[in-house]
Order: sequence, then structure tokens, then C-alpha cells
Amino acid sequence: MSEQVTFQSHEDRIVGKHVFGNLYDIDPEDLNNEQLLKDLVLKAVEIAHMNLVEAKSWSFGGKKGGVSVIALIEESHIALHTWNEYNYATLDVYTCGEDSDPQAAFKFIVEALKPRRYQVFFADRSSS
Repeated sequence: MSEQVTFQSHEDRIVGKHVFGNLYDIDPEDLNNEQLLKDLVLKAVEIAHMNLVEAKSWSFGGKKGGVSVIALIEESHIALHTWNEYNYATLDVYTCGEDSDPQAAFKFIVEALKPRRYQVFFADRSSS
């Protein structure tokens, strides 16, 4: 049985901001540089006024290898995944709260990786 949550005031409202997208034709050296990608995500956390809990990164070899970086933040997460074979990456920045700025984090990472083109999407994931 699920319990219904009732928000008593504006202060109780969950503010969910989700910015995500696809980055195309990135320099292959940047795409495979695990330390660079992790550093970019960590700097994006700062720029967007988020509070880091932990960051992890992994490098995957093989034909369709790439790098994944996940930053767990108090407000939610930043996830960056790359695919070597396609010179392609996906970027997901999701935050809850009034003070964080996921658009600033997304913009910083895109400008640093310099894709030839990219798509960006926005979703309001607020409770009301």
C-alpha cells in the first residue's frame, strides 16, 4: 500500500531540474581520457553549486569501449558516458533544490569537450 505525500507549503516542494543531452564528434583523445573527464565533472559540480558526495570513473576497453563518470551529489547526480567507436557521449545532470544550476554544469562540460554538435533537453521534475 502506498502512502500519499501532501506538501504543506512552498518550502516543502521538491524542485527537480534535469538537463541531459548527446554530444557528437568529440576529439577521441578527450573522449578516452578518464582523468580529464572526471576532472571536468568535478569542476562542473563546483560551478553548479552542488555538494559532492562521491565521484567514480571507469574506463572500458574494446571496440565499443569508453569512459563512464558518475558524481553522486547531495542534490542527485551527474553522469557522463562516452563511446570510442562513435566519438559520442551522453551527459545527464539532475538536481533537486533551488540553489543548484544543472544548466551551468551541462554548459561547462560541453564547452570543455567541444563537440561539433550537441543536443540538449530539459525536464522539470518538480513535485508541483
